Amino acid sequence: MRKALVAISILVASSLFLSGSQVPRSAPELQIQVPSGKPISLSQYKGKPVLLAFILTTCSHCQHTTGFLVKLQNEFGAKGLQVIECAVNTNADSLIPDFVKTYKTNFPVGYNFDTDYILGPFFQHSGDRGPTMPMLVFIDRKGMIRAEYEGADDFVSSPNQEQNIRAEIQKLLARPAASR
Repeated sequence: MRKALVAISILVASSLFLSGSQVPRSAPELQIQVPSGKPISLSQYKGKPVLLAFILTTCSHCQHTTGFLVKLQNEFGAKGLQVIECAVNTNADSLIPDFVKTYKTNFPVGYNFDTDYILGPFFQHSGDRGPTMPMLVFIDRKGMIRAEYEGADDFVSSPNQEQNIRAEIQKLLARPAASR
């Protein structure tokens, strides 16, 4: 009986790790290429709460979410929030300039085509099904991932999406700054 309980515990723990539920955890480094300049690094935003959205520029759900993110960056940017979008779709490098213009983004939008890294070490996606977009990662001032959601999660897909995102942002902003 004891061996069975240990085996079940290991299976549960490994499924949590693989499903992206392993939070908090340190955010791995991520490079995002912006079309008009040198790449930005996630680490350059340490000290600021970050909402990192992985998107497809051609996805209607991602476009809808971008509208909320523009609004929330306006609302919370003065309090330290930094929204960043990272497109992962084919041809994102050539599609981003029109995307930025159309959605009037007020935060960096770039791309990274290393989806194995993004879904694996960064997002810890289980791989048992394809990811659903957008994928949102909430990172505190100390560089710790505090929450993450993908498009199929109720958090993102519900009619309360904007309120859900706002509540997570408020939690990030309420966390203390890194001690010096």
